[in-house]
Amino acid sequence: RNQKWLKFGQKKLEVQNYQSMLAMIFAVEEINARPDLLPNITLGYQIYDTCTVLRRAAEGTMWMLSGGSESIPNYRCYGPSRLAGIIGDSGSTRSILMAQILGLYRYPQVSYFSTSPFLSNRNLFPSFFRTIPSDEFQSRGLAQLVKYFGWSWVGLLATDNDYGQIGIQVVKQEIIMSGACVAFAENILTSLLNRNAPHIVQVINKSTVNVVVVLSSDSDFMPVVEELLKQNVTGKIWVASESWSTSALLSKDRFKKILVGTIGFAIHGGQMPGFREYLSSLHPSKHLNNPFAKEFWEQIFSCKWNEEEANATNQRCTGRESLESFIKKADFRITFNVYTCVYTLAWALQSLLQCKPGEGPFQHGGCANISSFQPWQLLHYVRNVNFQVNDWAYIFFNNKGDPPAIYDIVNWQLGDTGNMEQVIVGIYNSSAPHGNTLTLNNAAFMWNTGDAQVPYSRCNPSCPSGFQKVTIPGKPFCCYECNLCPQGEISNQTDAVECDQCSWDMWPNEVQDRCLPRTIEFLSYTDPMGVSLATIAIISSTIPICIMLVFFCHRTTPIVKANNWSLSCLLLVSLSFCFLCALVFIGYPRPEMCLLRQVGFGMVFSLSISCVLAKTIIVVIAFKATKPGTRLRKWSGIKVSYSVMGFCVLIQLCVCVTWLSFSPPFPELDIRSQSGVIIIICNENSPTAFWCMVGYLGLLAALSFIVAFLARRLPDSFNEAKFITFSMLAFLSVWVSFVPAYLSARGKNTVAMEIFAIISSSWAVVICIFFPKCFIILFRPNMNSREQLMKKDKVYK
Repeated sequence: RNQKWLKFGQKKLEVQNYQSMLAMIFAVEEINARPDLLPNITLGYQIYDTCTVLRRAAEGTMWMLSGGSESIPNYRCYGPSRLAGIIGDSGSTRSILMAQILGLYRYPQVSYFSTSPFLSNRNLFPSFFRTIPSDEFQSRGLAQLVKYFGWSWVGLLATDNDYGQIGIQVVKQEIIMSGACVAFAENILTSLLNRNAPHIVQVINKSTVNVVVVLSSDSDFMPVVEELLKQNVTGKIWVASESWSTSALLSKDRFKKILVGTIGFAIHGGQMPGFREYLSSLHPSKHLNNPFAKEFWEQIFSCKWNEEEANATNQRCTGRESLESFIKKADFRITFNVYTCVYTLAWALQSLLQCKPGEGPFQHGGCANISSFQPWQLLHYVRNVNFQVNDWAYIFFNNKGDPPAIYDIVNWQLGDTGNMEQVIVGIYNSSAPHGNTLTLNNAAFMWNTGDAQVPYSRCNPSCPSGFQKVTIPGKPFCCYECNLCPQGEISNQTDAVECDQCSWDMWPNEVQDRCLPRTIEFLSYTDPMGVSLATIAIISSTIPICIMLVFFCHRTTPIVKANNWSLSCLLLVSLSFCFLCALVFIGYPRPEMCLLRQVGFGMVFSLSISCVLAKTIIVVIAFKATKPGTRLRKWSGIKVSYSVMGFCVLIQLCVCVTWLSFSPPFPELDIRSQSGVIIIICNENSPTAFWCMVGYLGLLAALSFIVAFLARRLPDSFNEAKFITFSMLAFLSVWVSFVPAYLSARGKNTVAMEIFAIISSSWAVVICIFFPKCFIILFRPNMNSREQLMKKDKVYK
């Protein structure tokens, strides 16, 4: 039977490393015993210890390539069997050196513990493969784990070697891309005995972070943990890389108050049927030619075979010790990767062996000879290997030589005995469908607080609903202030980056976390203010009619005759309409009501003030016409009054018709004037036309006031001009006050202000012009005589 050799790169004699070596031997013996894998082919192995030294790694590589007792470059001493491939090394730095050499000759190299992403470069390392995922997957997974728990403020620790530095760059980049921030990134200096632990602990102590990601081996992280224990720095959540996530060294009881609650990525373990039985069968007496068996036994049971050393320590190995307790606690994660490495090369050799001439992958469909194949030929089959290791795990390599990235998520918890245990609480599988790479059992977690509540790690407390995050200049974007959403905007989630604008017909509630329909506002008949104004307007409109009835009943009396009965009646009717036009401003602003409001107001008021102006002019003409030889007598007739009144009303009518023709008023939903309210108003459409209409009324009132003021000294015991003067003065005062009040009012108050001005100014005319006459007619009838009216007032002599 042909014998092929597998070379194995080893660090130093440690329990874990010796266990890995036994896994390799176990796998080789298992394959040799299988009839379905490499039949009639016996695998052999040679083991070389690099002692974690780069020089020895280079020497060992050259020695394995030379095949003899000396290392001779570019020379191969072919013995009875060929070198199939090399398994190792465990360290990335040494594997990089070995891969640079082996890549020149295209020798397959399969590592079980080298995780540096640098080794995925196929241009530099064309023949390198590994059964452990690249740190690139782990780094992304660690960042995803941080994001999963909502930690946005984290610290980073990493050793100053390839493993730590490459890993920390990827982790930092992924954490920032996920929306979190890195508070600090410190290096563990492996060149220093204390690993600069005091400085690192000082940085951690000063920082507000509660979560620290550590990419380091357990031995390099140990001084930092010792310093944390010394300074009593507790309450931190440690996120562990696979190098120390299952460390027995850091799982000691004295570290539990520091490290309990730790979560991390661990190498995914697999089953090796029969390996536990294989380990339990080990005994130094059965392996006399194995130089490591006795030392392994001594380290496991803390005893000595040598009598002198045993007497000194008072612990002598008897050989009756049982490995059962060790096997129960043993971690076979790395061991399983070694086992998988052996099977990788075995299945590649199996594919090479099963090649059929004419169907092979090489030139002209050729196949390689199992007895004399070239390294590059086996390399082809290693690239395309695909086999099942256990019931569900498959091993294959991508175009970078990396296997599927599968990690166990472990949580450091206190067991029933009070000791720390690494409990599997989830899994990370890079080949899972997008978005399902991380699967966690939240109920299985136990944190350093003693419960399952996820700890908090943020630079600032979360911004509640109704607030948005605002970055603070000069600080990371995770450090922010919580500002209330601007007016009209909401945020219905915590830590909102920006607020959302409510739709035009909606408005935020008091806490600004949801939009509610805006309140619709207009002066309605159901509103107390609307009811009050409508009642006042209706009652007020009856007063001029009552006065007209009084005048009608006393129409033959001198005081009624002297006040131009027909013009007074027309004035009283117009004043009644002035009061009633206020009702048009109350109620829902429909299009036809908007057209009628201001135009109706302008027309009835222009009619009223025109009547007042006509009365004023008639009073002046009447008294001037009494002078001998004057020609004004012919202008004292009723036609002049109606002409003046008609001309004044015609001008206002022209203004209103022009307004309605070119820019008619229309209903409008005003959402700007008052927050959270839709004010339904009648938009004048043309402010110029509106103020021209109001200004014209002011002009008529001013003319009436001026004419009446000039005629106030006319000799008469009951001078009509005096009352017109007072009425116009009151009228103008109301409307002058109306202008600033109207411009400053909002919503229904604007309409109410105009109604108040309409009613007030109408009352001013009614009271000042007609109340004195009614008082005399009703309560002083003795003064309602021609003699009293013609009596001269001594004051005006």
